[in-house]
Amino acid sequence: MTATGTETTAPEQTTPEQTIADARERIDVLDDRIIGLIQERMAVSAVVQQTRIASGGRRVHLSREMEILGRYREALGKPGTSLAMTLLELSRGRI
Repeated sequence: MTATGTETTAPEQTTPEQTIADARERIDVLDDRIIGLIQERMAVSAVVQQTRIASGGRRVHLSREMEILGRYREALGKPGTSLAMTLLELSRGRI
């Protein structure tokens, strides 16, 4: 009891299993958002490619892809390059 006569209870402790389950649930939510963003990126990329081809350009703009690779590498290190390559492949197919 406290000085005011009210009873206090200790905060509930979470178990390691519950912490892991909660974190995994959050990861699943994040993964769903990431997948949605990748699908959106693919759709926007298709518009760019279609417009470029319709105006007489090439399907792939290599200097732009190099910019993207550099941005991901700078932000995420070497694995970022692999991630960017996967995103580019999903967005434009293999070349």
